[in-house]
Amino acid sequence: MSSRVLVVDDSSTMRKIIVRSLNDVGVPGAIEAIDGEEAIGIFKPGEFDLVLTDWNMPRKNGLELIQEVREQDPNVTIIMVTTAAEKSRMLEAIQAGVSDYLVKPFTADSLREKLDKHGC
Repeated sequence: MSSRVLVVDDSSTMRKIIVRSLNDVGVPGAIEAIDGEEAIGIFKPGEFDLVLTDWNMPRKNGLELIQEVREQDPNVTIIMVTTAAEKSRMLEAIQAGVSDYLVKPFTADSLREKLDKHGC
């Protein structure tokens, strides 16, 4: 069974990179959202195995998204895609319930390692 993945990033370029990386590691058909607000509209508990989200987005940021997703689904894997500068804020994300993080720029191999680690 393939993982059902929600990719959330306000940058269309970054979404394309993440979706291409997912395809490269054998996870096709990710659903895309332009920000946390759209993602919450799409997200349904039990329908996704993985949420990959950016931190900085308009309307609803990654931290707010994590908090809302966790209220709906305590078990879904959530990976925050961050820049190195944002790593210092990961404690907030961990407290909000993030499963892991991936630092940009990342390789398909590092993405695969995170997916394997979380059984996605």
